[in-house]
Amino acid sequence: MGSKAVAGMRPLPRTNDLSAWLPDEASARSGAKQAAVFYIHPTTYLARDKWNAAIDEPGDSAFRDTLFVRSQASAFNGVADVWAPRYRQAAFGAFLLKSKDAKAALDFAYSDVLAAFDTFLAAQPKHRPIILAGHSQGALHLSRLLVDRREALKGRLVAAYVVGWPLSVTADLPATGLPACTAPAQTGCILSWMSFGEPANASMILDSWTGTKSASGAKRDQHDLLCVNPLTGMRDGAAPPTANPGTLVPSADFASATLLPGAVGARCDRGLLKLSGAIPPLGPYVLPGNNYHVYDYALFWGAIRADAERRVAAWR
Repeated sequence: MGSKAVAGMRPLPRTNDLSAWLPDEASARSGAKQAAVFYIHPTTYLARDKWNAAIDEPGDSAFRDTLFVRSQASAFNGVADVWAPRYRQAAFGAFLLKSKDAKAALDFAYSDVLAAFDTFLAAQPKHRPIILAGHSQGALHLSRLLVDRREALKGRLVAAYVVGWPLSVTADLPATGLPACTAPAQTGCILSWMSFGEPANASMILDSWTGTKSASGAKRDQHDLLCVNPLTGMRDGAAPPTANPGTLVPSADFASATLLPGAVGARCDRGLLKLSGAIPPLGPYVLPGNNYHVYDYALFWGAIRADAERRVAAWR
């Protein structure tokens, strides 16, 4: 578990990398990629034998890469080269306990992410625009990175997609120096959402989060959650299913997926992204409280792709 494992993290893309995957219904973009995206995957290590996964945890790597690098990071491959580092993620149990060991596991995972980001940034041409994206545990680490690398990102950030992790507008955003995205062509801003069906119950997430302190020391409040609707690119926006250019609907074995347009709408409601329309069968991972956390990206894959392209064009 030494520092050599950091050097083993693999920057993407690769020739056959899953971040280059596209559903049949999506069109590949020709020409040079205008930006670079740094993507941090969510928790996939569910075992209880240790606090942090290995870089290539047996049985975990394929699940992580196939289910998340392909279905999430691929949304950005039309406009950006994708870097999706492997890191020694904290085990799922680290989010269930408030202990020194749990905190140490998250800090250890973040140290890998930070080292990988510094390698990523050093490899980019000085004036190349940067997109940051993460989900769940990846979004937690991304929220820290936005604070710790605030100066390095000045003038370079197209947008940060901090998805599937709660952010307080008044407690968390000031430390990053970045505003919430309030317009679809805005740059240098943060998008964040947590997807729920009706009736929504987010108490499992928000009860333990409320009252915790941000990097600035301010206490977080669930009445101040950031919600940016990926269908509109705006804070507190609402859109019908017809505004959704494509939801990724996986096959039963997750070996393939179909891009289904016009199925799922969404609106921001008290900090949560509430789903509407005929939500297609996405798989067995809908969490208690009608929490569509696992599918935060898949529900809006086509919209995220269009959003990133629009913001890169505006940045340039």
